[in-house]
Amino acid sequence: MKKFLIISKKRYKKLRIKSFYFDYKINKKKIKKLNPTIIFFIFWSKKIEKNLFKNYTCIQFHTSDLPKFRGGSPVQNQIIKGIKKTKITAFKMNSKIDSGDICMKRNVNLNGNGEDIYKRIEIIALKMAIKIAKMKKINFIKQLGKVSYFKRRKPEDSNLELIKNSNLPKIYDFIRMLDADGYPKAFLKIGDKKIALNNAIMSKKSISGYFKIEKLKK
Repeated sequence: MKKFLIISKKRYKKLRIKSFYFDYKINKKKIKKLNPTIIFFIFWSKKIEKNLFKNYTCIQFHTSDLPKFRGGSPVQNQIIKGIKKTKITAFKMNSKIDSGDICMKRNVNLNGNGEDIYKRIEIIALKMAIKIAKMKKINFIKQLGKVSYFKRRKPEDSNLELIKNSNLPKIYDFIRMLDADGYPKAFLKIGDKKIALNNAIMSKKSISGYFKIEKLKK
């Protein structure tokens, strides 16, 4: 009987899919005991040991039309570039980041705040995993086209001062793309305090939303 393991930083305690098992970390003992046909990685940004993808078929989901926007923070890096629609790419993992052979792509839009986008990605990626698991043979093809690579964003990159001369739509995109659990919110500094912004709503002449003021950590 085929078994499939999904490893994701999100915890799927209540999710039940036949032949699928879930974990939020790489548990070598569990993997060896389960001996999965495929290990799927969703919302996974850490490197994995070489022997894992050598001994198992490991498929990762990356939110870009690979080979474009390889690397970290693909959602944010595309929104900054003004991209409204992109792909979720399922590819076979190897020793080079986001460079493995592709087995499936699906469309996804980048509208809404960060949390909405990630929920959308999650649903599509799970559907892709189920479809791949049902395949009698998975056809992998090499990545073709111009390669672009972007670094993972750091907390200091959320400072609105970096785009202070931008128009309102770009400021709105900057705030909404960071509005997801676990991401450093867009912020402004005033003296020894920081104003974090979220739940942005765009109108013709203004942006409204919520804010939180807190003292900067020394």
